[in-house]
Amino acid sequence: MKSIYDVDKNFRLKAEIQKEGMSFFNIEQEPFSIHGIFKENGKFRRIPEDVARSVSENVYYLHTNTAGGRVRFKTNSSRISIIAKMEQLGLMPHFALTGSVGFDLYAKEETNEVYCGSFIPPFNVSGGFESTVYLPNGNMKTITINFPLYSCVTELYIGIENNAVLERAEKYSLAKPVVFYGSSITQGGCASRPGTSYPSILSRKFDFDYINLGFSGSALAEEEIVDYIKGLEMSVFVMDYDHNAPTVEHLEKTHEKMFKAIREQNPDLPIIIMSRPKYYLNDEEKIRLDIIKTTYQNALAKGDGNVYLIDGKELMELAKDEGTVDNCHPTDLGFFSMACAVEKVLSNILKK
Repeated sequence: MKSIYDVDKNFRLKAEIQKEGMSFFNIEQEPFSIHGIFKENGKFRRIPEDVARSVSENVYYLHTNTAGGRVRFKTNSSRISIIAKMEQLGLMPHFALTGSVGFDLYAKEETNEVYCGSFIPPFNVSGGFESTVYLPNGNMKTITINFPLYSCVTELYIGIENNAVLERAEKYSLAKPVVFYGSSITQGGCASRPGTSYPSILSRKFDFDYINLGFSGSALAEEEIVDYIKGLEMSVFVMDYDHNAPTVEHLEKTHEKMFKAIREQNPDLPIIIMSRPKYYLNDEEKIRLDIIKTTYQNALAKGDGNVYLIDGKELMELAKDEGTVDNCHPTDLGFFSMACAVEKVLSNILKK
């Protein structure tokens, strides 16, 4: 029986990479720079293992999902391969493997970062995979490889051509990271690939480093995670956990409390408060928005000039009701709509 791979060769994937003429490097070596994640006890993580364990069982499970992780370097190689060792793979029927398990690559020759391809896992991926992206020319480029949104990476090796140059990438224009805290949407579900999640889009737009602390279904503003976040060095904090507050009462109990805790330790930090991204709200969602607005309005009343509000309707202004895969998790259109709304606020913040 025919398959789509027989009918259309453009859908075929090469299961193995061509290693002849290539040199492979562990990304934990120079000159690679790793962002948004760090290696601890054999796994890349977004927060320290002991902190994750103290927050909740779910956050402990999720903290090794490498959402927001990146490796950067410069090279003139015309092809780049990866060998990824992985576990805890995020396999879901409504989430493309290229986003949940795959990596993608952006290259910058002059000013703009350009998407050049994805490192695509096979349909039966298990324990990791190998893949290659071919670049359009052999010019020197700054390369950013985005890590999977919903999987754990234990090792990553990057291959370039034997005769290619390999150098350290320049630093981000805004080196102190923007920190995003929130739900599965913040983590990147259900972007078609890592580079189309809204934090990643914004990072390329403004050339800033960032940390993605989206914890799918598990961002409850617990004291332990708040204590960790408020101690981070950050340029902007984005507070986006409405979707994970299990009840209106929980949101009311934790939202302003979390804001005040972050603000007390970071008096001059720009803080962006967001409600769940949804264009048409039901009655409960309207109450939730009012709670979030109260946090914002109370801060303004106390003279806080560094707090900003973006409501869910603004976030989905471009996509309306066509921006999700399941009436909750954004598609790439939904994430682009969110990024456009946040971009307007960040532009004003970063001009100051």
